[in-house]
Amino acid sequence: MPESFLSAGNEPLSDAVLVQQVLTGRVEVFASLVDRHHAHCLRVATHLLGNADDADDVVQEAFVRAYRHLGRYRERDRFVAWLLRIVVNQCRTRVAREARYTALDPELRRGTMTAEMITSPDDGPFDRRQELAQALAQLAPDQREAIVLRFGEELSYEEMAAVTGAGVSALKMRVQRACTRLRTLLSEPLSP
Repeated sequence: MPESFLSAGNEPLSDAVLVQQVLTGRVEVFASLVDRHHAHCLRVATHLLGNADDADDVVQEAFVRAYRHLGRYRERDRFVAWLLRIVVNQCRTRVAREARYTALDPELRRGTMTAEMITSPDDGPFDRRQELAQALAQLAPDQREAIVLRFGEELSYEEMAAVTGAGVSALKMRVQRACTRLRTLLSEPLSP
């Protein structure tokens, strides 16, 4: 990391300090925010969308949106929560767009895993992670979002509320319903 992105004690500067530097005209500093948070955002988007290519597109769009609206960021909020809110909203937009196309032509459905995509006859039984990915893909988008944020990202319900804009009680209900659905999906044998 360049020296300009380090404090006097050689510690990385906080997100809030880096944002302030970008807002004062040092736009090149935004690259360090991207470097710092890209992997996290990509992981969340991939889990929410079930498709790595779509997730990569969404994360790029989210960083562009974050840069354009950086003036709206407030230090009292954690930058990563603000950024994740943008990523989640971009994922929601992508899912809604895909749903419109799928309604017109079900064969256009992307990101939906099938047994053929997960295993081949030579592979033998697939591992539990692949089974979980398939089950997650079958959840309603709001339930998948809640599960990913709660258990994948280990956010508290309050942090989830800040990211999603939903109330804590609604999020608890989504997680409960998603867990119930996942238990059912994971107990059923995969149909060929």
